[in-house]
Amino acid sequence: MAATIATSNEPAEVCSRCKGVGYYLLDVPFGHADFGQLITCRCRAFEKQQQRRQRLVEMSNLGPFQGKTFDNFDTSIKGVSRAFARARQFAQQPEGWLVLMGNYGCGKTHLAAAIANDVLQNHYISVLFAVVPDLLDHLRGTFGPSSEVAYDERFEQIRGAHLLILDDFGTENATPWAREKVYQIFNHRYNYRLPTVITSNRDPKEIDQRIFSRMSDRELCDEITIIDAGDYRMRLPNQRFTQSKQEAKRRAPRRERHSG
Repeated sequence: MAATIATSNEPAEVCSRCKGVGYYLLDVPFGHADFGQLITCRCRAFEKQQQRRQRLVEMSNLGPFQGKTFDNFDTSIKGVSRAFARARQFAQQPEGWLVLMGNYGCGKTHLAAAIANDVLQNHYISVLFAVVPDLLDHLRGTFGPSSEVAYDERFEQIRGAHLLILDDFGTENATPWAREKVYQIFNHRYNYRLPTVITSNRDPKEIDQRIFSRMSDRELCDEITIIDAGDYRMRLPNQRFTQSKQEAKRRAPRRERHSG
């Protein structure tokens, strides 16, 4: 089993297979294909997977969205119930593509972040959540002399993430370089059928048709979900508070009445 970090004065557990080295040799005779070959131990593979997952979480910048969950999403708002149900279903079984489209402030980002938080908590897969313009900035940053990550490595992290959540697609600067990078990400994930969530407020006619065609493939995305709701940010604070109280009351379990 993997070596663990001690949380007390007790010594850390050492892997019985590799003795903490991370690699081992198979006991096979000379001439065997694996003779003399270093085999990566399960504990080291697990450690690398954890490190990769942590790097993706850090790059996802989910910090401001850690509080966005399905439990605190206001389903009483008219026009959001379908998107809420589909987002929750996707989080339970992250397969295919989920496309959420709607105006500003209708809850797209909340649902996308809720999916990311739920999957990170309940599924052992790496999740990359990113606002598309910020994602492109991460890529551009690799060209700088102070970058600690090569462009190829960063690009592979993005397009190959187990679950990629692209928020605010269509708000990026539409330079030829940006359009081509975004297309390459979409095309790679389309070809390999990788789970992807996309949110956008753009009119389909304004989206690169090469990308929209892939978003519309019913074998991968059985429907494009439209959120027909107003801007939640435009509601007065007292309106939000009242709705939140009503929603909490509706979700609270009913108490059984006892006759005295």
